[in-house]
Amino acid sequence: MATESLKILVSGITVEVVRKDIKNLHLGVYPPNGRVRVAAPLMVSNEAVRLAVVDKLGWIKRHKARFAGQPRQSQREMVNGESHYFLGQRYRLQVHVHHGPAKVDLRGLDALDLFVRPETNAEQRREILDQWYRAQLKDLIPQLLEKWQPIIGVQVSDWGVKKMKTKWGSCSTKACRIWLNLELAKRSTECLEFILVHELVHILERHHNDRFSTLMDQFMPHWRQYREQLREIPLRHEEWSHSIY
Repeated sequence: MATESLKILVSGITVEVVRKDIKNLHLGVYPPNGRVRVAAPLMVSNEAVRLAVVDKLGWIKRHKARFAGQPRQSQREMVNGESHYFLGQRYRLQVHVHHGPAKVDLRGLDALDLFVRPETNAEQRREILDQWYRAQLKDLIPQLLEKWQPIIGVQVSDWGVKKMKTKWGSCSTKACRIWLNLELAKRSTECLEFILVHELVHILERHHNDRFSTLMDQFMPHWRQYREQLREIPLRHEEWSHSIY
């Protein structure tokens, strides 16, 4: 649990510093605006944090520049003609107002049909679509677990899908429980598979260290390519942030 949070200025960059009961210092740059955050052990001084940030200034600036240039979707109004993504493919939304139950269907190669009652507003339509995304992921994930658990040599005790603002996925290594971000329904199946493998490997190695990268190379040699694909589709209007590392 964080015991102290403050901000320091390093070479014109605002750095959020959170001190925790951890052993190592962790530095991250987070989309959508390149927020810089350092998680530091309790006894590490501000000067030591500053020096660590200075040492990584080039890396930080490159990531901030990349996030600044990343495209973003405008607010989704849930009306005819809007673009929505499913498994990496873009679909045009077609809203059908009727008096039956709400549902979502894919039609042809590029149409997403949303059936709603007359009184549903934009927020309710978004929730209906999110429920459909969740159902699709829950159909796909068991197949991927069946494929990858024996390859990696681990077994999850539980898994789930939820909205997450800071990560594509998460893993409780002690409980062997994983969570996947609902947004992955919009990414390609390769990206979904990559995140699933990423979280399964965390059961073997908790940290993002050399051993973790070696294991990822062993099980999924092209994982870096899939990591890049996660950045290709525009960010949502809400500007939720994500981090793999």
